[in-house]
Amino acid sequence: MPRFVALLRGVNVGGRNRLDMAQLRALVASLGASDVTTYIQSGNVVFTGDPEVAAQLRDRIVEQFGLDLVVVLRTAEELAAVVANNPFPRADPATLHVGFMSAPPSEQRLATLDTERFLPATFSLRGRELYLHLPAGMGQTTLPAYLERMLKTPTTARNWRTLLALTALAGELPELG
Repeated sequence: MPRFVALLRGVNVGGRNRLDMAQLRALVASLGASDVTTYIQSGNVVFTGDPEVAAQLRDRIVEQFGLDLVVVLRTAEELAAVVANNPFPRADPATLHVGFMSAPPSEQRLATLDTERFLPATFSLRGRELYLHLPAGMGQTTLPAYLERMLKTPTTARNWRTLLALTALAGELPELG
């Protein structure tokens, strides 16, 4: 059975979308998953299960907790590939974030982007991942909000440290040079 990482958007942020991680673990286990663990309080769930468990998760969160959240799923292998494919290998890890998108954006939307005004903040799109290099920090730029608004693709972001921790919890941390 594969390992999955579910990334929930907007959980326990600013007092909104309160979700107890113990209850979330219990919900995921009730769907037939095993080895369920959460990481920090922001909606990161690692579990072993079949794809049907992953597909049911969002609907069950709505039913049980009344929260209509974006849930982005990646396999452990996909998460390891995100780490290995970092387009900013020389950047300070504290300045790196990854936006996990539910689907790749359209080429038409990509063509409309005007990101020069956000420099030195920059990004690289690789498949369904939006790598963000934000030298001044996430709170000091509007680039992530601009990208989501323009690309019209539900996205949830994680900082590099959280990404590494989740990849390790999923058992797939690649060797980094």
